[in-house]
Amino acid sequence: MTDRVRGFPAFPAREGRGPFARTWWGRAWLQAMEDTALDLRQLRRGRRYAVAGLVGPITVSPGRIAATVDDTDGGPFRTSVHLAELSTADWDLLLGRAADRAGNLAALLDRHLPPELADDVPLLPGIGDLDPDCDCPGFELPCRHAAALSFQVSWLLDADPFVLLLARGRTEREVLDELGQRTTRPADGILAADAYARVVPPLPDLAEFTPVPR
Repeated sequence: MTDRVRGFPAFPAREGRGPFARTWWGRAWLQAMEDTALDLRQLRRGRRYAVAGLVGPITVSPGRIAATVDDTDGGPFRTSVHLAELSTADWDLLLGRAADRAGNLAALLDRHLPPELADDVPLLPGIGDLDPDCDCPGFELPCRHAAALSFQVSWLLDADPFVLLLARGRTEREVLDELGQRTTRPADGILAADAYARVVPPLPDLAEFTPVPR
């Protein structure tokens, strides 16, 4: 699997009724999905499916996030959420903003997305930007399966905003290499390309999700 397709293991079932997304960008992702929904019942069922661990391993690539989702009424169903890749001009603006301040690069390396990077660039999806697809027989979009996938994607985004950057068209390596060419040295004296070599992209901490019987 190339670095333009990242795979994440399936989340186990979890207990609790806390908020799905902890970060502002994770919440923005969920808001875009919820604002697109025409049937709130599908969202509620999708949330239950996500919590129950019915979503399989998730793959993220430019413009597409996909998984299979089990269902009490059949399945598994192949489900995906599509969103447009950023234009060259938008990437140039975003990378320029990231390179303007060393703190922005440091934040990205700490797996934090500075809000200013999304001020003038459509990095976070808005209403209608998420295009769900599923081979289930339902006609509502997002269906419960696409909703379940979207809920779990917010967990991935919480852990690593580079997942969002990949879905928008650039890998972590590409982003950091380009930032390394635009900057001299951040405040801590580490070049972006050198910093990448010592930073291993983390998977979400599955220990946070307490398994429950299925």
